[in-house]
Amino acid sequence: MAKHAALLLAPGFEEAEAIIILDILERLGVKVTTLSCDNSKNMASYHDVSVHADMLLSQTFGHVYDAIIIPGGPQGTLNLSDNPMVIRFIDNHDRAGKLICPICSAAAKVLAPHGLLRGRHYVCSGTLFEGITDGVYINAPVVRDGNLISGQGLGVAFDFAFNIALILTDDHERVYRQAKHIYYRFTLAEEK
Repeated sequence: MAKHAALLLAPGFEEAEAIIILDILERLGVKVTTLSCDNSKNMASYHDVSVHADMLLSQTFGHVYDAIIIPGGPQGTLNLSDNPMVIRFIDNHDRAGKLICPICSAAAKVLAPHGLLRGRHYVCSGTLFEGITDGVYINAPVVRDGNLISGQGLGVAFDFAFNIALILTDDHERVYRQAKHIYYRFTLAEEK
């Protein structure tokens, strides 16, 4: 049965991270549903690109996905972090053992302020890890600790996406074949 990921979008999200991850996962047979964490399906990204999400988070709050993808973006992550429904949604999935996948600033700005790193190893962009006591920062492109897989930033979005696909599909041959098809050699996540 195909896996299903939710991609959380809020005004100001980093569009390149979101689209690269969506693209790679869909190529590998993982269905991705974009969820607006705002009151409208239409929103502007970090670089003011207009995007139309598939659904509102409020419409699918009770649904359980196999993975929750949390892109970065300075304002996008603040908007996600300030939304209690988003935090409950992530927490519910984490407690159910589903993959929680923050990239760039999302681990530091969305998960950490709400105690959702839960002492696990993670990576985030820049120096955002400074002052965070909820998790253990690892300076690596992609880090996996249990059901938490985090990516350092936009430059590792392909590595991040391919690692998520490997976990969800457990089809190494297909994942490596797809990477080769798009002329990309990805790096496996550092596991803790």
